[in-house]
Amino acid sequence: MTKRKKALFIILGIVVVGFMILLSLNQFYIDYLWFSEMGFTNIFFKEIITKTQIGTPLFIIIVLLLFFYLRFLYHISGKYLGHPQAKEGKKQNIIALIISGIIGLMLTIFITDTIWYQVLEFINKTTFNITDPIFNQDLSLYFFQLPLYQELLGIFIGISIIMAILTFGYTAYTLYQEKNVEFNRNQDLDEIKENAKGVFKGFLEIASKQIGIFLGILFFILALGSVLEAFQLLYSSSGIVVGAGAADIDVGLKVIVIKGVLCLVLAVTSVFAGFKKKYVLMAAGPVLFIVVVIIGGVSQGIYESFIVIPNQFTKEEQYLNNNIQSTQQAYGLTNVETKEFSATDEVNATGIEQNAATIKNIPINDLKPTLDMYNSLQGIRNYYKFYDIDVDRYFVNGTYTQVFLGVREMNNSLLPSDAKTWVNLHLKYTHGFGLAVSPVNKTNNVGQPDLVVKDIPPVTDVPELKIDQPRIYFGENDYSYAVTNCTSAEFDYPQGDNNQEVVYTGTAGIKMSFINKLAFALYHGSTELLLANEVTGDSKMIIHRNIIDRVSTIAPFLTYDKDPYSVISEGKIYWIVDAFTTSSRYPYSQPYGTTGNNYIRNSVKVVIDAYNGDVTFYKVADEPVLDTYGKIFPGFVKDISEMPAGIKQHIRYSKTLFDVQSEIYKTYHMSNPLVFYNKEDQWATANQIYESEKTPVPVPSSYIIMKLPQREAEFMLTIPFTPKDKDNMTAWLAGVSDGPEYGKLILYQFPKQQLVYGPMQIEQRIDQDTVISPQLTLLGQQGSRVLRGNLMTIPIGNALIYVEPVYIQASSGDNNIPEMKKVIVCYQNQIVMTDSLELSLAQIFNTAVTNANAKATQTTGDVGSVLALTTKANSLFQEAQDAQRAGDWALYGQKLSELGQVLGQLQQLSGAVPVAAP
Repeated sequence: MTKRKKALFIILGIVVVGFMILLSLNQFYIDYLWFSEMGFTNIFFKEIITKTQIGTPLFIIIVLLLFFYLRFLYHISGKYLGHPQAKEGKKQNIIALIISGIIGLMLTIFITDTIWYQVLEFINKTTFNITDPIFNQDLSLYFFQLPLYQELLGIFIGISIIMAILTFGYTAYTLYQEKNVEFNRNQDLDEIKENAKGVFKGFLEIASKQIGIFLGILFFILALGSVLEAFQLLYSSSGIVVGAGAADIDVGLKVIVIKGVLCLVLAVTSVFAGFKKKYVLMAAGPVLFIVVVIIGGVSQGIYESFIVIPNQFTKEEQYLNNNIQSTQQAYGLTNVETKEFSATDEVNATGIEQNAATIKNIPINDLKPTLDMYNSLQGIRNYYKFYDIDVDRYFVNGTYTQVFLGVREMNNSLLPSDAKTWVNLHLKYTHGFGLAVSPVNKTNNVGQPDLVVKDIPPVTDVPELKIDQPRIYFGENDYSYAVTNCTSAEFDYPQGDNNQEVVYTGTAGIKMSFINKLAFALYHGSTELLLANEVTGDSKMIIHRNIIDRVSTIAPFLTYDKDPYSVISEGKIYWIVDAFTTSSRYPYSQPYGTTGNNYIRNSVKVVIDAYNGDVTFYKVADEPVLDTYGKIFPGFVKDISEMPAGIKQHIRYSKTLFDVQSEIYKTYHMSNPLVFYNKEDQWATANQIYESEKTPVPVPSSYIIMKLPQREAEFMLTIPFTPKDKDNMTAWLAGVSDGPEYGKLILYQFPKQQLVYGPMQIEQRIDQDTVISPQLTLLGQQGSRVLRGNLMTIPIGNALIYVEPVYIQASSGDNNIPEMKKVIVCYQNQIVMTDSLELSLAQIFNTAVTNANAKATQTTGDVGSVLALTTKANSLFQEAQDAQRAGDWALYGQKLSELGQVLGQLQQLSGAVPVAAP
């Protein structure tokens, strides 16, 4: 390679490295600007300051250690080679210093990046005041101390390996250079063996002390590791449950103690053997250690197979109890209030009236059909989109009402392709507008949600839902950056043939000074930011507009619910995100999901202003992990008492937490070790038939306003349980969202000696009902699909009713809107389907019907007529099908004509939705 090419490659390398450094510095600058805008610079600088505080002395120590060690190696190699003056070589000192500096810098960066956060947790640890059942240590040891010890152990082992590599490499290099040791293909086998033997002897002669020292250090580290290994037994998965079992404690722990003591002894003997050049004694240490490890593992396996398993429950009882209690504590399941629910009360019209708050909030709309309808009816333009439907409660004209809310967000990627200019994507179409709200229990006369907030700008007759600032700059969409306050106004909303425009007056955004323009142009890879005349020094750059990205960038040490929900408060729109403290370090606790975590608390609620982007973290519960975070990052979290009252009214029991808890509780409600061991009372989530599929699916947890026995009407999150592999209902769990008992879990258990219908059994009764099943079949003919909604189990006093909405959707075409057409209600042995919940309740409980125009599909006095006509319609339809298959088209037409007449009679009698003949 010529000098010119070498120079070119060097210059190219310098340019590449320089550009990478520039990108890194630019990223740092952008992050600083954003954290400064958000008011969280203490979090931004905490990592840098901590790494500097750890790294500076660490770098000095490592460099000095390596430097003097390399000098020591050079000294002993020179002494061995008969050149003692070599230790004074200036050149060797410079080389040693350079090598020490490079290795020291790499190790320092790696170590500080690995342990900086564990160091902060260690220093700021908070006690749990709960001890583990084996070693009686406070849980703070496992959460905040052991992780650092384990990282340090790994680092010490790594440094020892690096030192050993340096030693072996330097020694080999010395022997090669000074003794001119070489292997070549002209040597015969005996010469190669003799040469290798000489190298090995020379190596041992020079490095025997170092080898002994390294082995001593290694065994000392392994002795310390034995202590950590003992604590690690509390996470063992080798037994019948997570945590140390009988074999772990009776044998495994003793083996660990023996290994620890042996390692301390071997540490001393290895150093002694190295200095005395007793190579056999030196080699015996590792061999003996490996033998002990193998014997220990085999012994534990034998003990497990021949002692524990034949007497498993007796041997494991106390450890089963440890697992049960620890798992219940880790998931906040120790204070579940259990109540008996007989489900035997007789419900009449008076009972329905007394539970009016429950009845008036029974959802006859489901989330999925409502989302489809919102997008179809309230999307307004193709660039608006509802990404999710939220469930909440508001006082609607003074009445406590459960509602659906959907935020109308901007998705400018749906603009026509020729309109996707840089200006439109980043300067014009920057924000969504308003939301849609509908009560969960109401539909209009065609079965669509009865909207109480709708259109653009938002229109409502409900004072509590009035929106003064409907613009959405931050939401659930995966937004790109937006530049506001440019020379031209932003698109605001469509109005007739024109578009309204607006200038952003909020507080979000970073001022686009010339330096910031350069920085963001490089950050986004956008030359338009530099060249566009619309972007001035008064313009503002808004980034991190997705709310989950926004909060997780600020506080990545928390875990976030992936489904935030919107709130209307004082005329503004906010988002609330549930944040969790999670860990995998709770001893004896059963992990959940695929994360490996075995501890969770919903200790933080995060509020985001949808217009300004302000983020506020609120502490809703005292919890040791969060308290430690609060010490590490002072001021980042506020007390719940500081949350505005209008927002505080809308905090709710986290569905993510509830689903985790209910999944764990299906097994861990069994507190008796014997019952738990035999899995005598294991539960499963109740199943249902959903939409058009006939395959059973689990009933999802759902929010509902209801009045439970001895309690006021309140917003709750509920889920039904059945015995495993059975369909009858055994229990029903509720999480409280309102009032001073927010966060409380209540379990209603049904008598084991009597049958309480589960949702799947009700579904089967619907399919077997001789009146309802044929009507569902008929409704699903001729281009329509019948979609069954969530089947809800509703407590009324000490009894249960079951409610399921039925939707009709056109089966052909795109963007078809599912409309709620029927409501099925079941109570005891009665089951009816009518056009509304009110009519169905009236048929069963003889309650008053306020809608005089409503007609029931099935009425008490006309059951026989309806049944006869329905049976005849099914028969005629089958005969028409048979005639079609036989090719008898005349008979086919005749049967269709007769079927049309019967359907007309059925419609006149029942008020059913007209169904065209096939």
